[in-house]
Amino acid sequence: MRYFVAVAEERHFGRAAARLHISQPPLSRAIKRLEADVGALLLARSPTGVTLTPVGSVLLDEARGLLDHADRVRARVSAAAGVASITVGILGDGTDPGVARLAAAFRRHHPGVDIRVRDTDLTDPTCGLRAGLVDVALTRAPFDETALTVRTLRSDPVGVVLRADDPLARRDGLRLAELSDRRWFQFPPDTDPVWQSYWNGGSPREGPVVRAIQECLQAVLWNGTVGLAPLGHDLPVELALVPLTDMPPSRVVAVWNEGDTNPLIRSFTEIATAAYRH
Repeated sequence: MRYFVAVAEERHFGRAAARLHISQPPLSRAIKRLEADVGALLLARSPTGVTLTPVGSVLLDEARGLLDHADRVRARVSAAAGVASITVGILGDGTDPGVARLAAAFRRHHPGVDIRVRDTDLTDPTCGLRAGLVDVALTRAPFDETALTVRTLRSDPVGVVLRADDPLARRDGLRLAELSDRRWFQFPPDTDPVWQSYWNGGSPREGPVVRAIQECLQAVLWNGTVGLAPLGHDLPVELALVPLTDMPPSRVVAVWNEGDTNPLIRSFTEIATAAYRH
């Protein structure tokens, strides 16, 4: 049902797969199985995307209600069993000292809580939050904040990643205009445009498509591509990180769905705020 809702809302199998962080073939197979179970065509496919059939429109309304009910049932059953859990999405920065402090503090405050962690790539800055895969995300802004609540934990200055033998790598600082003729790494086309624009310095760019931090670094190493990264991260000796003097900082944020009243999310964000002050 979650897969069907994602495809129905995105009107595109590729975008839905990216949103769910799965490949397209298993998504297509799941929808075909659902159509076989229902006994009717739910989606009309075309080269440009999909549209809902009349049966699909009915099922979409019902599916949303069923998923909401399933979430409430899961929460009530967990509460009755005395088993509380929270799923945390983390975007790439698992080695950040702030994450380690937060994890230790959260365990001290909630020793009986089952903490599940979902590590995600760079294509979804909300770490699966919109798809219902996590309760709260520890990530970086900016991104589309529609229907989300965002709390800033820290702001980091940003630099440009270059090969160590690049003439610009010896500079103490650079401006974005000095990189206008370079190729930059890109995220896939369906990536949040606000997120993509930020990591492209606010201008359209051309360059290789990447999904993970290691792919970004390899794009710089092998192709001489430039890309942006927060300062303070360790890099291989073959690469250099030069501060950008006219780039707005990258904000580390905790984000959750607007209106979610789960008390563990509130506790998580309060503990995170304290952990990232150090």
